[in-house]
Amino acid sequence: MKSLKAFIFLFVFSASFLNAQKIGVVDTEYILGMLPQYKEAEARLNSQIDTWQNELQSQQSEYEKKRSAFENEKVLLIGDQLRLREKEVLDLEKNIKTTTSLRFGSTGEISKLRANLMTPFQDQIWAAIQRMSEKNGLGMVLDKTDNNVIFLQKRYDYTDKVLDILLKGTDKEKKSKK
Repeated sequence: MKSLKAFIFLFVFSASFLNAQKIGVVDTEYILGMLPQYKEAEARLNSQIDTWQNELQSQQSEYEKKRSAFENEKVLLIGDQLRLREKEVLDLEKNIKTTTSLRFGSTGEISKLRANLMTPFQDQIWAAIQRMSEKNGLGMVLDKTDNNVIFLQKRYDYTDKVLDILLKGTDKEKKSKK
């Protein structure tokens, strides 16, 4: 009985090795760091970010001066003068918040520029990884940088088969209801 269990275990264990896929790993961050074109594009982006940060800092300093002056002169101002100066300070504060979110927010200009910067390089890297994986017979390639699967050969993609099973199940339910 023990020998039968051991034989079944060995059979299942060895069968799993027959269906094993070759998996490769790449470090896309390292690859990007080695591309001179990417370094140049990143330098241009960082330069633009520095320019926008300097503009924002100058707006912030102007706001601080006007707010401080308003607070100091508040007791001397009356009626329309008070409302006008208060509105001016509030408009500056609102402008700073708007500029900050438009440029530095999660969907701001910097995020869009960074995405536009990365896309061509990611496409090039993906094409190179695809060629390399097909040449070396890899079924799956993982990115060492963030542990995501970045390439999967079609023969190892079972998405369509799972979808077929799911759709056949709904077709049977529809037919039984009719």
